[in-house]
Amino acid sequence: MATEERRSGPDGGAAPVRVMVVDDHPMWREAVARDLAEAGFEVVATAGDGEQAVRRARAAAPDVLVLDLNLPDKPGVEVCRELVGPGAAPRVLVLSASGEHSDVLEAVKSGATGYLVKSAGPRELLDAVRRTALGDPVFTPGLAGLVLGEYRRLAAGPAPAAEQGPDVPKLTDRETEVLRLVAKGLGYKQIAERLVISHRTVQNHVQNTLGKLQLHNRVELVRYAIERGLDD
Repeated sequence: MATEERRSGPDGGAAPVRVMVVDDHPMWREAVARDLAEAGFEVVATAGDGEQAVRRARAAAPDVLVLDLNLPDKPGVEVCRELVGPGAAPRVLVLSASGEHSDVLEAVKSGATGYLVKSAGPRELLDAVRRTALGDPVFTPGLAGLVLGEYRRLAAGPAPAAEQGPDVPKLTDRETEVLRLVAKGLGYKQIAERLVISHRTVQNHVQNTLGKLQLHNRVELVRYAIERGLDD
């Protein structure tokens, strides 16, 4: 019998992790959805093209969106940009046939939490979805260093206008502490263990920080932190 994957519900109790699968190949999409369901995830929706993905994701409100990049009507990176932002939004795990560096970086810039190539095995995929649900960055081996390098490259460029104004809100000591660990590449679960707090509390600190700084995703947040030397 499958072990049901859980997350914290609004009342503090356990609730199944809600997942949506987006891929234009029906057999692949159905196979991934089946594997997730058998592992105990709640598959709340599937979609075969970009427009359908945005519409159904907004209606189904999944915790994790398993997303292919090569989609009809609207590419995966555009789907990601439309769905990921401040406030309630799915975490996106890209599952793509492409391992090209440009595709990986574009996906992360659009707001994806992680990136896995389709050559990954079923266990690797299930683990990636579990970790994505917790807010951990998940990448096919060899790609994590590429993404961190891009964070640093971006930090060397001009800062976004929202960060240049005189009235940038002050972060609390705990928010700054969490931000420092995010900049070092730690996932939410690792940060929670380091600070002896729940991963939900870590998530709340990150969301509050994004709101205060008027940033939209983890890429911009890490860039902000690196620019200020918080990754040292």
